[in-house]
Amino acid sequence: MKTTPKTLKRMLCPAALLATTMLYPAGAAMAQEASLDDVIVTAQKRSENLQDVPISIAVLGEETLEQLHLSDFDDYAKYLPAVSFQTYGPGVGSVYMRGVASGGDGNHSGSLPSVGMYLDEQPITTIQGALDIHLYDVARVESLAGPQGTLYGASSQAGTVRIITNKPSAAGFEAGFDVEVNTVAHGGEGYVLEGFINQPISDNVALRAVGWTSHTAGYIDNVQGTRLYPSSGIIDDNAALAEDDYNDIDTYGARAALKIDLNDSWTVTPSIMGQVEESNGFFGSDALVGPLSVTHYNPEFAKDQWYQAALLVEGRIGSFDVTYAGAHMERTFESSLDYSDYAFFYDTLFGYGAYFTDDAGEMVNPSQYILGRDDFTKDSHELRLSSPQDARFRVVGGLFYQNQQHDIFQDYKIDGIGAGISVNGRPGTIWLTSQVREDTDYAVFGEASFDVTERLTITGGLRAFKSENSLRGFFGYGDGFSSGTGVAACFADATTRDAPCMNLDKSVEEEDVVPKFNVTYNIDDDKLVYATYSEGYRPGGINRRGSLPPYQSDYLKNYEVGWKLTLMDNAVRWNGAAYIQEWTNFQFSILGQSGLTEIKNAGQAEVKGVESDITWAVSNGLTLTASAAYIDSELTENFCGFVDANGNPETDCPSPEAPSGTRLPITPRFKGNLIARYEFQFAGFDAHVQGSLVHQTSAPSDLRLAAAAITGDLPAYTLVDASAGIEAMSGWTLEAYVKNVFDEEAQLSRFAQCAEAVCGAETYFIPTQPRTIGLKFGRRF
Repeated sequence: MKTTPKTLKRMLCPAALLATTMLYPAGAAMAQEASLDDVIVTAQKRSENLQDVPISIAVLGEETLEQLHLSDFDDYAKYLPAVSFQTYGPGVGSVYMRGVASGGDGNHSGSLPSVGMYLDEQPITTIQGALDIHLYDVARVESLAGPQGTLYGASSQAGTVRIITNKPSAAGFEAGFDVEVNTVAHGGEGYVLEGFINQPISDNVALRAVGWTSHTAGYIDNVQGTRLYPSSGIIDDNAALAEDDYNDIDTYGARAALKIDLNDSWTVTPSIMGQVEESNGFFGSDALVGPLSVTHYNPEFAKDQWYQAALLVEGRIGSFDVTYAGAHMERTFESSLDYSDYAFFYDTLFGYGAYFTDDAGEMVNPSQYILGRDDFTKDSHELRLSSPQDARFRVVGGLFYQNQQHDIFQDYKIDGIGAGISVNGRPGTIWLTSQVREDTDYAVFGEASFDVTERLTITGGLRAFKSENSLRGFFGYGDGFSSGTGVAACFADATTRDAPCMNLDKSVEEEDVVPKFNVTYNIDDDKLVYATYSEGYRPGGINRRGSLPPYQSDYLKNYEVGWKLTLMDNAVRWNGAAYIQEWTNFQFSILGQSGLTEIKNAGQAEVKGVESDITWAVSNGLTLTASAAYIDSELTENFCGFVDANGNPETDCPSPEAPSGTRLPITPRFKGNLIARYEFQFAGFDAHVQGSLVHQTSAPSDLRLAAAAITGDLPAYTLVDASAGIEAMSGWTLEAYVKNVFDEEAQLSRFAQCAEAVCGAETYFIPTQPRTIGLKFGRRF
């Protein structure tokens, strides 16, 4: 085979550049040469230079994560312009990319996520959403925008976010720790303790272990107040629960990996990671009460604990690389949620409080709260083969299997109600959801690339999949409260925990194929352009309310052109992409009758956008980086809010809930950031100063016009962070930082506690953390 500059670059890239993993480098060597380091990514299931990969990828490398003090998803998502999200507190959030967001207000047993989350080679996207992983000793975060259905499957319909950890190395001992203290404006004080060790055990065996613990200060006040329930005249008082800064978080966790080189060809890496996140209070603010304040009437807390055990096997059979990646994950999310708004507004508007009596027939305080426990298990297995990367014709392909279960337990409590109106066998429970949802995916996938010439490459890929979704168990009232639903609708004995019987047992299966096609042209060794057509998918499923029909799969078609340019003798890196996406029969979740999630398909939408990032080594020590995305997303058919007998969305109606042309919610039209870092010598130390700015424009909070008018838009905001520090040759560092310098009250989500038409008078928003000032000391050995 002829060795061209292109093939030589591909051969040398993984071995020579594996240690360079940041997108925004500002190290001393770079500063002296005013040149940028190369970035290695594994987005296409192999190690490659970022500039050789014809995909729109944003990368936050290890040094960038540390320099910007990014420790969790909310932190790093603001520096990914294509990413938007909704959050309701720690461990409860939804991630979107490139405007593929339908909004809505569904809660449990909703659609599968449209963005896949990976920890190294293993998917960590649960049905409820992504794990909130504390970032420490992480090599990089890769954000792959656009459908990644060929290589990453169902939950990568709109994109994929990958967290790549540092791996064990037998090359030598390494260790370090970091200690941080901080204070939050309008709140309390926090701390972070982190450490890692890399210990060679022999020439071919190494262990890497990481641990962390943190306390995040609260800043939301639960203000003392009263509430009058009109049907009974009962006055509720939250004086016993009133507290300042009551939404604090304690997090602790660990990660360990053992790398064993069996021989020159085969390596085995077992690993395990676990984390516990305990939070108190509520993370929203109610403008009717005051800044950073609410008035809630029942205890609120959450405990999110999980672990994942994984096995990575890498080797060679002949000239092919073989990779097996398997994982088992278990996650438990326990919570207590105040639901008094639901009780108050349903009593005020409809007189529901009159139904809630004790055994003597006397009305009781109808205030509700929800005790929840969600148990998740997830098993995934992938086996793939890759041909030599330096060959003119290259292939990667394999088999994938995934099974995930969600054991849903939601106990809606009203203290003091009689046994006669409680769910059978559960005094004080007015409504119970006890269901088990199971989602199973099977897939065969592959991509093949061929160098037509030294400069022109074509790539084609397919993923054939089969998905199965089932939901069984119980939902509803006791038969003493309802004669037609809940226990009254049961047809079999209970099969789920603490349920009186079974009134739901449904399943659905689907299978299809999604393609990808790409053409890449290398203008020269430092510049390429590409064009891609790709598809992503999300399986359908069963509604939590079993009387509703199943919802269907939705698909995303992506037409994209992009560029990767390295300019000015490697002092400037400019990448970008423009795209049009067609979203077909997209799934839309709402809180329907009795506050249960209802999922329906909602017709067609189109997303058009441009995204770009640029990094410039300006001069000795000074680096500027900027990235931005412009997204225009809208319906191309009416959303009427109902489907036909076959589950197909109806689009011809006189008064659509959202007419054609309505903007899709959650995602701003523009989101961008700018980072400036200057490194210099000061009193014999390596010193630095850094500033960053993040801005995004406003966005609707809901697709439905009536609901959006009630909850209001997510306002535009600008956040500014700053830091300064020094580093000694002996390996210690000291840094001071300020996050949210101007104490901006940016709003991440807007919502009501139940359907907007009922509870919308009490609208909440989730604010960003107020101005936080911190001091961090670290040491490397």
